[in-house]
Amino acid sequence: MLAFLRQNAPFLAAGTLLTFLSSFGQTFVIAVFSGEIRATFGLSHGQWGGIYMIGTMASAVAMVWAGGLTDIFRVRVLGPLMLLGLAAAMIALAFAPWAWSLVVVIFALRFFGQGMLGHVAVVAMARWFVKTRGRALSIASLGVALGEASLPLLFAALLTVADWRLLWLGAALVPLVGAVVVGRLLGKERTPQSHAESDVSVGMGARHWTRREALRGPLFWLMLPAVMGPPAFNTAFFFHQVHLAEVKGLAHVELVALFPLYTALAITTMLLAGWALDRLGTARLMPLSQLPVALAFVIFSLAAGQGGMFLGLVFLAMTSGANATLPNAFWAEFYGTAHIGAIKALAAAAMVLGSAIGPGLTGLLIDLGIGLERQFLGIAGYFLGATLLMRLGIGRAARRF
Repeated sequence: MLAFLRQNAPFLAAGTLLTFLSSFGQTFVIAVFSGEIRATFGLSHGQWGGIYMIGTMASAVAMVWAGGLTDIFRVRVLGPLMLLGLAAAMIALAFAPWAWSLVVVIFALRFFGQGMLGHVAVVAMARWFVKTRGRALSIASLGVALGEASLPLLFAALLTVADWRLLWLGAALVPLVGAVVVGRLLGKERTPQSHAESDVSVGMGARHWTRREALRGPLFWLMLPAVMGPPAFNTAFFFHQVHLAEVKGLAHVELVALFPLYTALAITTMLLAGWALDRLGTARLMPLSQLPVALAFVIFSLAAGQGGMFLGLVFLAMTSGANATLPNAFWAEFYGTAHIGAIKALAAAAMVLGSAIGPGLTGLLIDLGIGLERQFLGIAGYFLGATLLMRLGIGRAARRF
């Protein structure tokens, strides 16, 4: 493992940095400011959730086209460009004058942050590494785990002493510095293996699948509920963290204080999933990956107090950690790497779309009087249904290898 890290340090560091910087467009950071944003613009839970949903859905549509750029341009070009776009979006949020302008700002934050930065990083790992793909994806995903562990707690503490707009303005400097660092790390970018004739990773039927071919087959559509579920409802959980703390009788900081522990567990699961992936493949592991999150939402519904929330987060972390590695490797393993950017773009768009639907739907239901605790039981049922569909799709497709 140490030799692997030494030999590939610049590429792994670039991937990790990109995923960390994507945190500024992730819900777990934006949601920390939900109370301040709603108060500033006079928004209800449903209105704020609706704005978030519209902006995020628009970014999902843009991802379908933009994600394919990773099949054309190298990471050392796309990475810094996406970071500059993210910094501009963060500055725009700091100066947003009207509620309607938040739709455009959220679109930009989600597109450049959650969407493209994460997409560029995982496509690069899937291309650059074949036999060690699981380890590479796990290590690159440590960036977003680090952001999840540190940034919400940091911003929650800073909000007690500084205005929320000033915090976003200052934070915009971070991706600007990151753009320079990524450019230097990838001065001599690794040759993408999908472009090399001697070392390729093919998919089902021992060939590379195009995006059109993937859409014509049943596997993609049977996987879709499982792809959309975690971003939809994990996002909803973190998006409504301020309201959830009130429902459970906790101070917001008491709930946020659990997030570093959750992230540590997710990192552990992510590294174990990467190790297991390189040995067992995604066909055996993917169908099991969403059972823990189903149990987590049952616990969130029924449990009370900080201890109950921690127990739920333990099981949520299991799926979150595995989900950081397994799906990204799945597309390369089943469809090959030649067109992985275009195919993964569809999955990324579905994930972004899910992260739009989750907060918007749950916010609307809160406004209609259906509380989060009741909603969480329905979400658990969704994950069980998605697991059945995933098992069916993978079981049929695995026969083609």
